[in-house]
Amino acid sequence: MTQADDARVAAVSWLFISDLHLSPDRPDITGQLEGFLEDWRGRAQRLYILGDLFEVWLGDDMAGEFGAHIAATLRRFQAGGSAVALMHGNRDFLIGERFARACGATLLEDPQVLEIHGRRVLISHGDQLCTDDLAYQRMRRLFRRRGVQRGFLALPRRLRARIGGWLRARSHIDTRDKPPEITDVNEQAVTATLRAHGVDCLLHGHTHRPAVHALDIDGRAAERIVLGDWYTQGSVLEWDADGYRLQRLVRSQASRSGSETGDPVS
Repeated sequence: MTQADDARVAAVSWLFISDLHLSPDRPDITGQLEGFLEDWRGRAQRLYILGDLFEVWLGDDMAGEFGAHIAATLRRFQAGGSAVALMHGNRDFLIGERFARACGATLLEDPQVLEIHGRRVLISHGDQLCTDDLAYQRMRRLFRRRGVQRGFLALPRRLRARIGGWLRARSHIDTRDKPPEITDVNEQAVTATLRAHGVDCLLHGHTHRPAVHALDIDGRAAERIVLGDWYTQGSVLEWDADGYRLQRLVRSQASRSGSETGDPVS
């Protein structure tokens, strides 16, 4: 890429990623993220992370060396001139302002309307749209209560770690036993959400089913764009003045060897 191309990209490119599920047990994903950010450092206007940056997050005070490393990696990217924004996912909804400041990032409410190169777009993690999964929605409402979160964060770290491990195991079992249509978004919920926000484009993650879906909302064309997860390869939506491109980021086979493929999360 020439210097002129670099300048053009830096002026217009917005990047969207989600569902990386970072953990110390998956250095291949961490390495791919580091390479991705280094490649784009100083060349992207904005980076939005739409939830589940981490496999599990039990409080900013439990970030440890791994969390500090990821924060420093994002801070280095941000220092190159790119704005960074974080949205909570279903695995890392306890990320707080302390970690966001360490990343040089802004915490976003879910959902959020952005104007991207003249188009109003609703961004979301997407889990609240999976309304057919009644058990998950009950659990989500409980865990998103501020009082419940404050109580959990007040627990000793060792106890939080045990609870977090149990919840991860429970999520794996529940997801494995549910039919795929239960863990996907509900189309009526998508339509109602687009209507409520007055937009014709929804961008989300969570379902791990990357695709672009054409919709019809009251006779008007609309779109639902779904980001992929990073378990076996990367996924990014690049949006510039020429439009958007949903891209798969190949990870070398060597970097995946010895790593376990993560489970889809509902």
